[in-house]
Amino acid sequence: MKRNFLLLILFFISNSYSQTTYFPSDKWETKSPSEFGYNEKKINQAIDFVIKNQNPGNKDLRVEILKGFSSEPYHSILGPTKKRGETNGLIIKDGYIIASWGDTKRVDMTFSVTKSYLSAVTGIAYDYKLINSEQDYVSKYLWDKTFDGNKNSRITWEHLLNQSSDWKGSLWGINDWEDRPDTSKEIDDWRSEPQKEPGTFYKYNDVRVNVLAYSLLHVFREALPKVLKKYIMDPIGASNSWRWYGYENSWINLDGVMTQSVSGGGHNGGGIFINSEDHARFGLLYLNDGVWNNKRIISKEWIDKSLNPSNTNSEYGFMWWLNTEWNNLPDNLYYGSGFGGNYIVVIPDENMVVVGRWLGRNTIGNFIEMILKSK
Repeated sequence: MKRNFLLLILFFISNSYSQTTYFPSDKWETKSPSEFGYNEKKINQAIDFVIKNQNPGNKDLRVEILKGFSSEPYHSILGPTKKRGETNGLIIKDGYIIASWGDTKRVDMTFSVTKSYLSAVTGIAYDYKLINSEQDYVSKYLWDKTFDGNKNSRITWEHLLNQSSDWKGSLWGINDWEDRPDTSKEIDDWRSEPQKEPGTFYKYNDVRVNVLAYSLLHVFREALPKVLKKYIMDPIGASNSWRWYGYENSWINLDGVMTQSVSGGGHNGGGIFINSEDHARFGLLYLNDGVWNNKRIISKEWIDKSLNPSNTNSEYGFMWWLNTEWNNLPDNLYYGSGFGGNYIVVIPDENMVVVGRWLGRNTIGNFIEMILKSK
């Protein structure tokens, strides 16, 4: 009896140890894929696949941005851009780097992966009770004219986070209807499109995402890059090389200090400029339900809310994409995604994070499948 009890204790100790996640300090420790049961040759084949199928576009992202959003009337670049590098990325298992390729320390634009960081910053506001509930009307927190109107006044934080707000208006000189318009219609149709009831219609729209960033700026009364640095990036040991920009005209007088309201992507320039290793740290934080090395950074409650599919789009939570597309990959896989092939992929079933930069179209799903099949 005692022997069986001792064996049971040893089993739990052994199992707990095998599931322990390593959290990197300044130097990130690497291990061989074989130490975790992955075939190193197959992992290398997966990486070769990514390199051969990387984004073939112009590395001058001003060219790619203007081409990619050419269907939008009056579209222009209002914020900083940067020429990009070659594809690079990392595979993180139990916190260790088990494979990487390219220059993972290179700082590049990350476009709409920025939205996942904006979601995390909203979580900080929620955790620190600056926002009482994601179901509160945002108009309760802002007294300017941003949420004037019968329907705008009934937009909640949740609606902005899951892109179902259908907010109507203009911010930083860009009208809501200019963003990703229905190309089967004409400009007069776009202008006159009736506003839908908040929470009933999904539309991926960067103007409305920027409204979220602007609203959070008023809640924190501090620049969002400072909030991100203080509450998230510094505690997880991120580098000081990342930046978060808005537009040339997205400045407001905040308590007597001119402060920039940042953008939620690089659609018009701006957004977060960051390296892959910092992305991987952010992904590792989410993989561990908001805990970093035994310290709570973001509440599990907020992360669970963020990964709950919205009523208007089962693929989308609070600015994280949920896996409904790849039947051969774990259902609970989720990811941040940005223009040009930028990804942070979190795979809870494998205790794994994969970061990929400048991947070719339709590459990421095959890449993740190749990684998981290497075991």
